[in-house]
Amino acid sequence: MAHAEGGAFELGTDGPKVILVGLDDSVTSMRAGAYAAGLARRQGARLVCVYVARPSAMYGAAAGAGASAIAAQEQALEETAADLKRQAEEGASRLGVPLTFVIVRGDPYTELRRVADEMRADAVIVGASMQAGHRWVGSLAVRMVKAGRWPVTVVP
Repeated sequence: MAHAEGGAFELGTDGPKVILVGLDDSVTSMRAGAYAAGLARRQGARLVCVYVARPSAMYGAAAGAGASAIAAQEQALEETAADLKRQAEEGASRLGVPLTFVIVRGDPYTELRRVADEMRADAVIVGASMQAGHRWVGSLAVRMVKAGRWPVTVVP
């Protein structure tokens, strides 16, 4: 039950009807995608997969190396997005789950939060960070949980 003053996330359904999962090509995000697809199938929910293309920190340095280095990085991001989309579509089709695949550019936290709001997600699923420094600095998962806008599941 949602309270009007508490900034409720629930949209009046019994269980999630729109499940958003953040995907990249990491092992934990692929596990999160599989978990989200299974949950969407069991709940009869729509699955929204979001790939946030994020140029590496070396992107600016690549500009000094020339246009070919930038083009190579852009092509790699596009290939990753296309591969993830293909895998998501195949899996969703196999499970009979309605799928929306979204490709955006920018900061993963900002973009996942924006897309979750736009799609009116009832639940957000992300993979656990595999970077050691995130224990102290804060991972994407921790930031999504702290936002307090949706139930967030973190898949190891």
